[in-house]
Amino acid sequence: MNSIDLILLNFEEIRRRSIKLWSGIATENYDWKPDEKALSVLEMMRHVLETEHLYHVIIQNRGNLGDYASPWEGRPYKGLEEELEFAASYRADFINMVRSFSAEDLESIVINRTEVNQKRKLGDYLMRMAYHESVHTGQMLDYLRTMGAERPLVWD
Repeated sequence: MNSIDLILLNFEEIRRRSIKLWSGIATENYDWKPDEKALSVLEMMRHVLETEHLYHVIIQNRGNLGDYASPWEGRPYKGLEEELEFAASYRADFINMVRSFSAEDLESIVINRTEVNQKRKLGDYLMRMAYHESVHTGQMLDYLRTMGAERPLVWD
């Protein structure tokens, strides 16, 4: 397995576990949040999906967001299936972009986000993306523990 295949496997496995977790949350808990400043359960699900698209645009533009407008802007929150369905084509585009990179690209392409003083090689940036979703998976598990709800087993 080459480095691109491993990165893709990591993204697929993280998303599989996120969906397993999200699918185990009762819809009546979608609006729950630990405090007024936190994201709700459904908002966090969308945040993960939407941020992947944001990262995709950042990578395509090598760091420059330009006049980025989120396709999620103004979309009403409905439920997990609607969120996953809407995000599916964006996810496919992202995965295809990653698949198009070579091992050399992971070292030679630089993502330079001057507005946040961040400069990373593509490989590093992709791993940070994966970490972002993983952190939110852990955060969601904590939400479920705090609300006293069943927690799906993501460690299968």
